[in-house]
Amino acid sequence: MWTVPNLLSLLRLAGVPVFLWLVLGPEADGWALALLAVMGVTDFLDGYLARRWGQTSALGQILDPVADRLYILAVVVGLALREVIPWWVALSLPLRDLLLWGLVPLLRTRGYSALPVHFLGKAATFNLLYAFPLLLLGDGDGTVATLANVFGWAFAIWGIGLYWWAGVLYAWQVRTLLRTTERRTAGTDA
Repeated sequence: MWTVPNLLSLLRLAGVPVFLWLVLGPEADGWALALLAVMGVTDFLDGYLARRWGQTSALGQILDPVADRLYILAVVVGLALREVIPWWVALSLPLRDLLLWGLVPLLRTRGYSALPVHFLGKAATFNLLYAFPLLLLGDGDGTVATLANVFGWAFAIWGIGLYWWAGVLYAWQVRTLLRTTERRTAGTDA
């Protein structure tokens, strides 16, 4: 349990309330951006080190996506409360996760706890991990803020689209899995 990759995921989880405090309390955007950068690096490192050092674990497979989801949720709520992003963005991402969490009981009826993460989901998270720091940086005046805002929205739109497309693919995988196991069960009963 106490592997370096798991500790990095726990560090990311601990950074979530700190980020919210920085953005909503003192509005220390520089520190919030630095924290987002550290969280992004640890997101990459935990998976890389787990594979490289052979420290993959069931706990790590839960901690990493939970940390990603909580990070994204905290950032979108914080940025929406600061009016950096509109509420439709802040609601669209957790809504997709809620819909997918609704499929978990169906998976459990077939002995599965979750589906493996696929590339499209990782690509969506990658885009969102770039979008939010850029949008926070774009909440200002000047050329850098304008460029950050443009690139931030480009990453955000792609990220949201890919996030929902990955959700549709996950739902399709659940449907296919349920139908396949239903046929196998029906075949053994006959």
